[in-house]
Amino acid sequence: MAHEFDGKKYEKASAHQKEWGMKLIAELDLHGTEWILDLGCGDGSLSAQIADLVPDGEVVGIDASRGMIEAAQSRVRKNLRFLLMDINEMNYVEQFDVVYSNATLHWIKDHRRLLLNAGRALRKGGRLRFNFAGEGNCLHFFSVIREAMSREEFAGHFAGFDWPWHMPSVEAYSALISASGMKNGRVWGENADRYFSDAEEMIKWIDQPSLVPFLAHIPESAKPRFRENVIEKMIEETRQDDGRCFETFRRINVSSHK
Repeated sequence: MAHEFDGKKYEKASAHQKEWGMKLIAELDLHGTEWILDLGCGDGSLSAQIADLVPDGEVVGIDASRGMIEAAQSRVRKNLRFLLMDINEMNYVEQFDVVYSNATLHWIKDHRRLLLNAGRALRKGGRLRFNFAGEGNCLHFFSVIREAMSREEFAGHFAGFDWPWHMPSVEAYSALISASGMKNGRVWGENADRYFSDAEEMIKWIDQPSLVPFLAHIPESAKPRFRENVIEKMIEETRQDDGRCFETFRRINVSSHK
């Protein structure tokens, strides 16, 4: 299921996602002519930075959220374009030198299909570089949101609810890469735990994107109460003596070649 996000709000609430993305971009060691596919491009800011590095190449950013793509369109230029497309439905064949994704693929459930489609999209010798949430991510938020979902007022709205994320262990994903047919596959974990500067910074992150899949199941009249309950409990659970708020962020890094 694709979720709908507010791209403009995400721009203001995604500092840590962009930090991780910049680190990945620096590792790509681009020559300037590559064609690059950005899976889950969000507001397009990182896609634009990649495009700066490939003036004689092209960057295509795809995202299933109309709000994200609308926010990204202001960055379109000669070697950069954005498409409203579900990652699960991509059907490129040997068009790209790099398939890149930052802080997105934990929203994708079927990674066997993902790796098959990503491999098909790559030209021979092309490479894949992913970073996404793994086992141990967001321990405080997950505990708080599950407690809120179980409250009598809200529980009925979550009957049959499908947990929106897939956050595997390094070992599980290593086995998946080994079975994918890709070459030189590497999978490693990363501790990216974060202190938000204050409660307001953390609240922005809770609103976009973390609460989105849950609010979609709640009637309009109850959304403010659910949100306030989650935010109040998160501040209580994570605020440190200096006013900062702490959350666990654990990443899976993936690198391989075709």
